[in-house]
Amino acid sequence: MRIHILGASGSGTSTLGRALAEALPAPFFDSDDFYWEPTEPPYRTPRTHDARRAALVSAVEGLPSWIVAGSMMGWGDALIPAFDLVVYLAIPPEIRLARLRAREQARFGDRLARGGDMHADHADFMDWAARYDTGGLDIRSRASHARWMTLLGCPVLPIEGDLSTEARLTKVSAMLSASPRATPPSPLWLAERRDAHPDWPSE
Repeated sequence: MRIHILGASGSGTSTLGRALAEALPAPFFDSDDFYWEPTEPPYRTPRTHDARRAALVSAVEGLPSWIVAGSMMGWGDALIPAFDLVVYLAIPPEIRLARLRAREQARFGDRLARGGDMHADHADFMDWAARYDTGGLDIRSRASHARWMTLLGCPVLPIEGDLSTEARLTKVSAMLSASPRATPPSPLWLAERRDAHPDWPSE
């Protein structure tokens, strides 16, 4: 099975992706590994759309199954015809942002404090993450993800609420059992679909 899991930063896409990859089993990929250039401090320089796309397509090429977690609107659209299922995760923003703060603190510690080399980056990141639930189609947001998902040709499973990874796995497994693998549409289908929707979200 070829599954894409998306949602706001801090919603648990990578956690579910790794658990699902182990359960199936299937290779797991995180979209951030393709989006960002390796820098120190990290997460400062995004790769070009073409570079991201090429690296992602190369990573999954020839694999009968895979899990990709994270957001890849626009630059990752080459994988859309291969999707068997897309899973969308949403949790209350106050829970999500609290987990993000705790996660970043655990990863980077004093570097996030005032005077640290990542303080400004962290403040910008948290501001960006906080705008997910209210932002428009011009940024990565709940609205742009919702719009992007309406344009897909595969089943979409929304999972709302602060559920455990095990509960989410149960929902995905039930969906996979109920939805046999469909014949993937052609790349021409994707091009025609994008041409018909000029507001197709990208990032």
